[in-house]
Amino acid sequence: MAHKDEEGRNKPLYMISVAAELTGMHPQTLRVYEQKGLVNPGRSRGNTRLYSQADIERLELIGRLTDEGINLAGVVRILDMREHEEEMEREIDEMRAHVRELEDQVREFRTRERITALAPYEGMTPEKVMRGLLGGKVEGSDAE
Repeated sequence: MAHKDEEGRNKPLYMISVAAELTGMHPQTLRVYEQKGLVNPGRSRGNTRLYSQADIERLELIGRLTDEGINLAGVVRILDMREHEEEMEREIDEMRAHVRELEDQVREFRTRERITALAPYEGMTPEKVMRGLLGGKVEGSDAE
């Protein structure tokens, strides 16, 4: 499930000349990175490469890593690990939300269980039990 901000970051906007200027890389370098699968820019109807803000950020990271002396194979490995980490973080967030939902359900179940334990209800309708809990006289029970 993509958020609005994420959709905006992934929108193909920048032509290769602009992407090259934004990242400080030569357009040919961007083509090589695409060829090697490091970045996957969108395409316009005229088949022009269009880079998103996410692509620009990815290229900047690739530039920092290569500037530190990491070769492209190492960059691929780092990017893969980074994407795997982001995926795991999304899964953890989903699991946390699910756990919160389950905790709410358990809390509701326990509350209902405590309410039910407060009043005799054997052979009574739920309406009679509720009247008894609210202080009204309960017909058909042994409670006084």
